[in-house]
Amino acid sequence: MTKRADLGTRLSYALAWVRGKLDATPAVGVVLGSGLSGFAARLESPTEIPYGEIPGFPAAKVPGHPGRIVVGELPAPEGPVLVAAMLGRVHAYEGWPAEDVAFGARVLCALGVRALAVTNAAGGVNPSFGPGDLVRITDHLNLSGQNPLVGENDEKIGPRFPDLSEAYDGRLGALLVESAAEVGVPLGRGVYACVLGPSYETPAEVRMLRALGADLVGMSTVPEVIAARHMGVPVCGISVVTNPAAGLSDRPLSHREVFETAERVRDRLGALLAAFLPRAAR
Repeated sequence: MTKRADLGTRLSYALAWVRGKLDATPAVGVVLGSGLSGFAARLESPTEIPYGEIPGFPAAKVPGHPGRIVVGELPAPEGPVLVAAMLGRVHAYEGWPAEDVAFGARVLCALGVRALAVTNAAGGVNPSFGPGDLVRITDHLNLSGQNPLVGENDEKIGPRFPDLSEAYDGRLGALLVESAAEVGVPLGRGVYACVLGPSYETPAEVRMLRALGADLVGMSTVPEVIAARHMGVPVCGISVVTNPAAGLSDRPLSHREVFETAERVRDRLGALLAAFLPRAAR
C-alpha cells in the first residue's frame, strides 16, 4: 500500500497548483454549501479551478455541489474585493476522512485569506426557525464522531491543541449582523450541531439535539471551522434553514427541499454575502 502524503505536503502541492492559476492573493474565502453556489455568479473576471484538477483535492459528488474553486472580484463601494469561493464540499458520509473533509477550507486559508465564511443547508431544530430563514452560527456541537486534527500534528500548520472558545469570530459575527441590517435581510442566531449522516435524524434524536442546546442540524461545516481555527483564520458561519427537523413537521424529509429552499433564498443570501465579505476583508 502506498503511504499517503502528510498534510503539509498535500497542502504545498495543492497551493502550488492553485496559485499558479491566480494573479493575486484572495482577501477573503467562502464555502458555498448545498444548492448555494449561485453566489459565485456575482464574482467578476472569475478564474475557475475544478477540484479534480488540484493535486490531492477531494472531489465533490453530491448533487448541489458543483466541485470547483472560483476566484473573482466582488464589486464593493470601496473597490472590488478578491474572493475565493468553494462551490460545494465533500462530506464524511461519502466515506472521506475528516482530514479530507476539511482540506478545501485549509487550501483557502493557506492561500492567505484574512477571513473565512462557511455556509450550509440545515434542518431547523429550534421550532422558531422555518424554511428559508438565514441564521448566523454562534457555536457548534461536533457530534459526528470525527475531527480533522486527529493524527500527527504539524506545528507549521497549527498547534496540537487549538482553542475553540471562540470558534465563530465575534467581530465577524457583528459584521454579519451589520451587513444584514444594511441590506434588510432578517438574520437569526443559533448553535449548529454536526452529525455524520447521511440518514436524516429521527424525532428522538432531534429532541436530544434540542435538549443539548442545538438550534440547527446538518452534516458538514464543523470540520472546516476546526481546520480554519487550527490555522489561525477567523471564521463565521451562515445556515440556510431548509426544513423543520424530524418530528417538527408532518412532511417527510428529502434532499429535494434543499434545492427548492436554496433557490428561494438565493438573492437574500447573495445580498448578505455581498455586503459582508468586503467588510470581512478589511
